[in-house]
Amino acid sequence: MEQPYSDAAGRLSLAELEFGSLANSLALLLETARREFDRDQEAAKTSLATASQILQSEIERRSAPKGSHAGGLTGWQISRVRAFISLNLHRPIRASDLSAVARRSTAHFSRSFKQAFGEPPHAYIVKRRLEGACHLMLTSPASLSEIALSVGFSDHAHLCKLFREAFGQSPSKWRRERDLCRSSGKYALEDLLPPDGEFPE
Repeated sequence: MEQPYSDAAGRLSLAELEFGSLANSLALLLETARREFDRDQEAAKTSLATASQILQSEIERRSAPKGSHAGGLTGWQISRVRAFISLNLHRPIRASDLSAVARRSTAHFSRSFKQAFGEPPHAYIVKRRLEGACHLMLTSPASLSEIALSVGFSDHAHLCKLFREAFGQSPSKWRRERDLCRSSGKYALEDLLPPDGEFPE
């Protein structure tokens, strides 16, 4: 891939750095989709969907009127933050990472995030991680320790603690109860959520 153009002093402009980062992200997603297409079509579909989401958010960002993001987050910022969280669940996600993705100052980002998503960033990320763990427990033979790490929990105990707070039972019991239905696709997302729809922070 070509490097972004730089000025006479060899410095890259902010726009060039942003374009380079966007292009690299899309290239990696498309390469993953190409590589996984014959071996794991679900992984390929996920990569293509994420690439499409990033492109759509960039189109929305470039077409949005200046100053339209006062208060909460704009559509392109919400799309980009969601995509970033989905791609990075396996590792720590800091507020500074999310504010950089949304191009907002860290000082104001948490308030804007809560206004847009209805909950603080940490609570939203925990919810996504628990949903990811539920999905893997239904579709994968991986151990709970492997699943915990793959969705960003520090260890098996961390997953168990937050899972029990959200669902009122241990992940192993929850998984056993649904084991027979793992490959049938019987459960919809709302069946995976806690009864009152609330996740712990």
